[in-house]
Amino acid sequence: MTGDSPLVSIIVSCYNHQDYIEECILSILNQTYYNIELIVIDDGSSDSSAEILEKLQQEHSFYFERQTNQGLTKTLNKAIKMAKGKYIAPLGSDDIILPNKTAIQVDYLEKRNDIAVVGGNITCIDQDGNIKQKQRHKEYREVDFKTIFKQAKLIPAAPSVMIRADVLNEIGGYNTECRLEDLYLWLTITHAGHKIAVLKDIVAHYREHGSNTYKNYKFMTDSLLQTYGYFSSEPGYDYIKNKTLITMFLKTSKKDRGYAFSLLKRIPLKNYNMKVLRGIGHLALPDKKQ
Repeated sequence: MTGDSPLVSIIVSCYNHQDYIEECILSILNQTYYNIELIVIDDGSSDSSAEILEKLQQEHSFYFERQTNQGLTKTLNKAIKMAKGKYIAPLGSDDIILPNKTAIQVDYLEKRNDIAVVGGNITCIDQDGNIKQKQRHKEYREVDFKTIFKQAKLIPAAPSVMIRADVLNEIGGYNTECRLEDLYLWLTITHAGHKIAVLKDIVAHYREHGSNTYKNYKFMTDSLLQTYGYFSSEPGYDYIKNKTLITMFLKTSKKDRGYAFSLLKRIPLKNYNMKVLRGIGHLALPDKKQ
């Protein structure tokens, strides 16, 4: 790229990802786009993540800092304040970006001043880096607040994004009280009147392993309701709240009967639909664990 290419700040908050952090950092260093500022903060890891990062920093001269544990969102906000780039790309320390991600997304944002965030498709890999058999790749789309408020599945995948720094600063960065930091960020950015685009290009690998929070159903339910609660004055909030309860009830009806029953009690009878009835059907079957 030429010297006129805008600076991109890629920020990584690492916590106990000793098995994945080197591959993550090398994927950033191997980008085909060269005007990159890399900021890495180890957030109090108790494993050897920090030592691995120190060695990589000595070899490749990016910014690295160790700190006591502050939590993901506080660490990301700290990195955002340090970043000098026109664009900012947060990346999980267990994920990988493909070599042309930065170049593709800078080119897009330079041409589309009306887009605040650009994402892309991801390929899911397992803890050993093997590509999972089932993948869900979607076509190009542009989304606004109303769209993602009703259909959260249309938001960009976390490892795939690049964000305009001025927009991040405008909305104040991440909400440190919200446990679904990405969904809240996209809702806040679009609520402020900005648009998000998701390219059809595959730009990152998302690693699925035992500590992924989406596998914790209670955490996900509570966190989704918390996130949507910040927008409770918006039209359609009650619909979204009940839709979330119903979706999580159906998911847990086969896997966690006790929690599923607690969710069922929170769904108003007037909102029962086929998903609720299917979940009740699952609960009516004998418990295989008995």
